[in-house]
Amino acid sequence: MKKISIHVVGLVQGVGFRYSTKLVADQIGIYGIVRNESDGSVYIEANGEPDKVDQFIEKIRNSPSPSGNVDSITIEELSSIPTRDKFTISN
Repeated sequence: MKKISIHVVGLVQGVGFRYSTKLVADQIGIYGIVRNESDGSVYIEANGEPDKVDQFIEKIRNSPSPSGNVDSITIEELSSIPTRDKFTISN
C-alpha cells in the first residue's frame, strides 16, 4: 500500500478538476480525498497499490480535466495518511 499527498497548482479550480480526479481514481482503483484550497490549488490524498498510485499521479500531472491546466505538482509519500476505502470530493 502506497500513501501519498499531492498539491496541484495551476488552472485547477472551477474547471471540474475535483470531479475528474474522482472519476480517474474510481477507474484506476485509488482511494482518498480531493479538495480545493483557499489559495486556488487542489490537495489530494491517495492510497492504493504502488503501480496504481503511479498511474494516478501521471493522470493528475496531465490534468484529468480537459479544461484544467497543471503548472506543478508536489508529491509526498506519507505513511500517516489515513487508509480510505473510497474516493471522495471534499468542500
